[in-house]
Amino acid sequence: MALTPKKRAFVDALRGGASNKDAAIAAGYAASSASAAGSRLAKDPYVMAAMAGTTFNKKTKKIVKASTAQKPADEVSQTSEPDDTLSFDLSKALSYSDPKAFLLAAMNDHGAEAKLRVDAAKALMPFMHQRKGETGKKTERENAAKVAGAGRFGSSPPPPLKAVK
Repeated sequence: MALTPKKRAFVDALRGGASNKDAAIAAGYAASSASAAGSRLAKDPYVMAAMAGTTFNKKTKKIVKASTAQKPADEVSQTSEPDDTLSFDLSKALSYSDPKAFLLAAMNDHGAEAKLRVDAAKALMPFMHQRKGETGKKTERENAAKVAGAGRFGSSPPPPLKAVK
């Protein structure tokens, strides 16, 4: 599981200098259990990776250094474009009149966050793949009886009727 919004808020509060308990309270955990939640979150591998500025590789379950290295301060000041690759663009969302088209665009947007793309795919599932109709218990029993009675020892068809003169 990737960083949830609560875990992100916990990491942000820790980076701001708060203790584990205060960061858990700031993230939205109950004050009565904030100490335990803060201790548990501090040991979470995804939170530890976020604190270290690294990413967590789910397939190998190892912490991998982040691919983007820290730029020197003089290079950062020269770049004029902000890094908004994972932000939600409201004007782009309002340009769609069909919710299905919006979800397709969100699912196929490689610049969006992976969790957002997966949620869009889940929401699209009923539109793309219909569920099989569920049958009741009686119908299932009747179908099972027909299959069982159709074998070699099943009932034979009734004899043909003859007209009597």
